[in-house]
Amino acid sequence: MGESRTALVTGSAGFIGYFTCRRLLADAFQVIGVDSLSDYYDPELKRRRQAGLLQNAGFAAINEPIETPGLLASLFADEQPDIVIHLAAQAGVRHSIDHPRSYLESNLVGTFELLEAARAYQPQHMLLASTSSAYGANTEMPYRETMKADHPLSFYAATKKATEAMAHSYAHLFDLPVTMFRFFTVYGPWGRPDMALFKFTRAMLEGEPIDVYNHGEMMRDFTYVEDLVEAVRRLIDTPPVRPTAAEDVAEGDSLSPVAPWRVVNIGNSQPVQLGDMIGAIEDALGIKAKRNLMPMQPGDVPATWADAELLRTLTGYVPQTDIREGVQRFVAWYRDYYGV
Repeated sequence: MGESRTALVTGSAGFIGYFTCRRLLADAFQVIGVDSLSDYYDPELKRRRQAGLLQNAGFAAINEPIETPGLLASLFADEQPDIVIHLAAQAGVRHSIDHPRSYLESNLVGTFELLEAARAYQPQHMLLASTSSAYGANTEMPYRETMKADHPLSFYAATKKATEAMAHSYAHLFDLPVTMFRFFTVYGPWGRPDMALFKFTRAMLEGEPIDVYNHGEMMRDFTYVEDLVEAVRRLIDTPPVRPTAAEDVAEGDSLSPVAPWRVVNIGNSQPVQLGDMIGAIEDALGIKAKRNLMPMQPGDVPATWADAELLRTLTGYVPQTDIREGVQRFVAWYRDYYGV
């Protein structure tokens, strides 16, 4: 594509960060990745992802926590990134119940450090990850960006919703173009070991039962990782512009009436029953799962379902990988990575 822009990606050794950096490098961006290689899950998986990225001369890695005072300000001053993609966060709904401080430090303090750095050295566009968990107690489906999202059900969701509000204030005050994207259950090769697909695959290969919450009465808008990255890549070139008047905001657009700030769902728009996802793993492995039916976990929601019309309007694209195809790709990667 002949691009010669510099992108700063936080959480670059994470699951989504790894694929995002790969895509940017393929499009000739210079990429600076920041990742603490935290031990929330197997750091070796993160190191292997990062090692793959370092094969490209256009990639540089900084292995420090984003909340380190002055780290991001110094990076912004030195590198003057054109594009910022903020994926670093303490993830996981259930983990946030027992370890809330790590969410405070990474998600809130880390995002504050990023916004302060951007205030001083303004990039062309900042894209910050949020989550479908921000919709919280909403029961109307599919989730649309213009819905209120005022009742988070976990501290994780609360911190991500707070980062949306923080970024909005900076967008308004300092004219920073900000796109927040809400992810919907991302899966695929190199995925996170704390996610259901990874845990189920491992347990089934080891002959162990799988824990199926809410007795299987769960629906998720599973989004294949490379579909999500395609959406993010297209959104890079669609920065929001502050409207001159509130009435200039089109119907269905989440663009702020007072700031160059917008929130966009990135989801498959096709919710899948948990049982169907398990069936896809069974088919890919040729193993029948032993199901341990469990009650709903605190902070969890029974269903997520994205309305992706705004994404389509802005970029002409919506994710479309079928769950069976995506699960097959994950299982093939898992067998190769672990030599199963």
